[in-house]
Amino acid sequence: MKAHEVMTRNPITMAPQATLAEVWDAMREADIRHVPVARGGILLGMLSDRDLAALDVGRVLTTEGADALKRALATPVVEAMSSDVISAEPETDLGDVIDLMIENKVGAIPVVQPDTREVVGIVSYIDVLRAVQDLVSEE
Repeated sequence: MKAHEVMTRNPITMAPQATLAEVWDAMREADIRHVPVARGGILLGMLSDRDLAALDVGRVLTTEGADALKRALATPVVEAMSSDVISAEPETDLGDVIDLMIENKVGAIPVVQPDTREVVGIVSYIDVLRAVQDLVSEE
């Protein structure tokens, strides 16, 4: 099985200049935990719910107030994203994608075209579980 067979195609991506508030809203509305950051479709980084959790809204509000929280939420994604991104290609074996997820303790791997690094999909742990569920159901 290959990455392109299980990936979520055309995932939501965010521009590097988008704010953390915009990403937070997009993730909440789409019920997702990982967002590739791309410029012109080309992968630049990843932002996860863990990156957003580092903001610690409650602490900022309590210790610094609403204005500080507004400033924090206006932070551009490029300042909070992971830029050292592990990615896969559409023809990468699913086993190799799973190995990458386990070794790097990440919940999703963006899938990019090998020649351009254009984001074409994302494989999350949910996609992997769905594939396993389909295999188990076939037995």
